[in-house]
Amino acid sequence: MLTIEWNKTTGWQKPHIVPYQNLSLDPATCVFHYAFECFEGMKAYKDKAGQIRLFRPEKNMERFNKSAARIALPNFSSTALIDLIAQFAKLESRFIPQERGYSLYLRPTMIGTQKTLGVNPPGSALLFVIASPVGPYYPTGFKAVSLEATDYAVRAWPGGVGDKKLGANYAPCIVPQREAMSRGFQQNLWLFGEEQYVTEVGTMNFFVAMKNKQTGQKELITAPLDGTILEGVTRDSVLSLARERLAPEGWNVVERKYTMKELDEAASEGRLIEAFGAGTAAIVSPVRTISWKGKLVHCGLKDHEESGEIATKMKNWIEARQYGDDEHEWSYIC
Repeated sequence: MLTIEWNKTTGWQKPHIVPYQNLSLDPATCVFHYAFECFEGMKAYKDKAGQIRLFRPEKNMERFNKSAARIALPNFSSTALIDLIAQFAKLESRFIPQERGYSLYLRPTMIGTQKTLGVNPPGSALLFVIASPVGPYYPTGFKAVSLEATDYAVRAWPGGVGDKKLGANYAPCIVPQREAMSRGFQQNLWLFGEEQYVTEVGTMNFFVAMKNKQTGQKELITAPLDGTILEGVTRDSVLSLARERLAPEGWNVVERKYTMKELDEAASEGRLIEAFGAGTAAIVSPVRTISWKGKLVHCGLKDHEESGEIATKMKNWIEARQYGDDEHEWSYIC
């Protein structure tokens, strides 16, 4: 594990890469009481030549700093931490499988470590990075999921911290997810407000491909970064690739608010082409149906299909850059 301590008097201390071990923290440490904690999720990949690659790490560092600043934790040099993580990944290269779909999951985390029960900015902090080898999210191939549209619980709200990667955002989502699973659905589709705006799916950003009702033009739509939506690295990658490769084919790539009623209407009129989540773990997660108001909204997949054309293309395009098959600036060689 990589560890770096910080305190308000002397700033960041010397970084260390040490054997994986338990942390020793006082019971009054502020992280336990007031949730001074943020994290990132990223992966290291091994290409055909055996080189180790990170995928757009500067985007993770940018978000990590934003998350830390929001909860009064210290900021750091993005380039310095990327360099340290690259060194850490190289040291642990034996744990990075070379097969396509496999990688080393990296979890940078920052916690407040001041020993106090006072609610104040922490005077000390610990940044650490742990890792674990991971295989394909779908080991037997793509599997489309079914969602439950959730409006009785809210993941994020205007003026809140839904756009930051804070541990405090995740625990409250577990009970609604468990409720959805008890009714046979894999994840929640988080709706917001009386208008029932579509926001995110589980812990992923959400995309829909549909035909515009007025013009008939194909559109790839996702919710805008209005402070309630996590600035996903995969989300940004999907949008960039769509503008680069789908727009020339006539697609309109849109970031806008849209409602569950709009989705239902598009499905009933045969205009909903496909839907999928986007995130680090799975890259894309195709959606088959959404349960809403006692009925199933079908998201364009035929019974024998597990993924739509756009989701499949996005997975392949992004993986090609992650593993260096498509040499691109997004791939950072360690």
